[in-house]
Amino acid sequence: MTDPWWKSAVAYQIYPRSFCDTGVGAEGVGDLGGIRRHLEHLAWLGVDAVWISPFFPSPGFDYGYDVADYCDVDPMFGDLDTFDALVADAHALGIKVVIDWVPNHTSIDHPWFVASRSSPEDPHRDWYVWRDPAADGGPPNNWIESLTMGPAWTFDDASGQYYLHCFLPEQPDLNWANPAVVSAMCDTLRFWLDRGVDGFRMDVVHLIGKDPSLADDPAEVAGLPHVVLNDRSETHAHLRTIRALLDSYDGDRVSIGEVYLLDTELVAEHYGNDDELHMCFNFAPLHAPWDAAAWHEQIRVAASAFDPRGAWPTWVLSNHDNPRHRSRYGGSEARARAAAVLLLTLRGTPFLYMGEELGLLDAEVDPTQRRDPAGRDGCRGPIPWDGTPTHGWAGDSPWLPWPPDAARRNVANLRDDPTSILHLYRRLIAIRRRTAALVGGASELVDSPDGTVAFRRFDGDSSVTVLVNFLERNVDVSSVADVVDGTVLLSTIRPPGEPCGAVLEPDEAVIVATGQPGGR
Repeated sequence: MTDPWWKSAVAYQIYPRSFCDTGVGAEGVGDLGGIRRHLEHLAWLGVDAVWISPFFPSPGFDYGYDVADYCDVDPMFGDLDTFDALVADAHALGIKVVIDWVPNHTSIDHPWFVASRSSPEDPHRDWYVWRDPAADGGPPNNWIESLTMGPAWTFDDASGQYYLHCFLPEQPDLNWANPAVVSAMCDTLRFWLDRGVDGFRMDVVHLIGKDPSLADDPAEVAGLPHVVLNDRSETHAHLRTIRALLDSYDGDRVSIGEVYLLDTELVAEHYGNDDELHMCFNFAPLHAPWDAAAWHEQIRVAASAFDPRGAWPTWVLSNHDNPRHRSRYGGSEARARAAAVLLLTLRGTPFLYMGEELGLLDAEVDPTQRRDPAGRDGCRGPIPWDGTPTHGWAGDSPWLPWPPDAARRNVANLRDDPTSILHLYRRLIAIRRRTAALVGGASELVDSPDGTVAFRRFDGDSSVTVLVNFLERNVDVSSVADVVDGTVLLSTIRPPGEPCGAVLEPDEAVIVATGQPGGR
């Protein structure tokens, strides 16, 4: 039995508002046509799958994560015909299409919530979480919402009850304890599966099961957003239902859970016994500093949590919710190159965030230009495609400022430069694809000098060792077995094909063939 496609894939996240504007819908806002236009770039880069952040009708309080209709396309992005054409074009290039699915909450504008709010007697009332005030008239419990860190409850004057929202008040939580909600949300999955999507990234999916008593969060963690505390047995039953639905379709349709629990062991439990999520994002590494000891521990913990249960790991360094890793790691391109090697050689499925391959920094967003209620605008700066004043976008200016140095750090310019970070990513993905040890091979940490991380990947006769120098000085790595005389397959600094030698240069990462490279 062959492994499912997602185990060998390199995935690429697209935040559509910031990818490319072709002039459809809102001026300066990226659209689905912009994704279609640049699928060739993704095929050239070598990615196997795209994950597209929400493009559904939405009032935009949380920029698409407040969904007003799960089964349509917001006109600012195009329409269903454009989406269907995008899927067809991507599949013709061998690229899978994964879309966002937001199961925990809807928009206040969704017809379900409009009906729920209209009357306590409405049939949709119990589709959301409504409760009477506490004895003092305040919110029913002490839960905190995630984006502005206020109470997770809003009072409805008309009915005299509160409704729950673990995010903004404009994002009321669905009540997954109601079988009608489960059925309706499964229908939204079927709608997109029937259109040919290859899977879903499932937004804060660990939130859908909740404590029926809605008890206060414990005093020692009160003040933390409830999203990082909600770990409930009820969720697992729902995940098994969802998994059975996806597995009923052919083509290895995939579920990728945003399980925002900062304990890797708890994340691993959401794989179930290979009957819940296919993959989960593990966010602890994303929040780790650029430090060898920290990363050694993250790799060890991930293996300890995932390997015994046969769970397939994921790795991510940047996304639409967090500062870009080059910005977080101090702005050095050399360090960003080393991080690329780390990301693309760890055992599991790597997720690139659009623009990582350009080495982009966060956009500098003046307070007057801020759009996001949680201040996440910087990482959402638009992608510059060429060196023209509009960088390949329609209109005069995009919805957010360009990232720094866009006149030089754009796709066209970096593609013309074989020494660029863009070509480094392309070479990395190509080496990963043709080296059996890096595709599905086992992994083991290797002792290495302080300030470095080393691990060996192996599959039959295919064996490589990856070394990353986290320091801004040379490091002697002669103590790492088989490395000194091994052949460099890729270095962030040196040409390939030579023996590795005993020294790693500052911020250098290398892939060294220590056995016969395999192929697929």
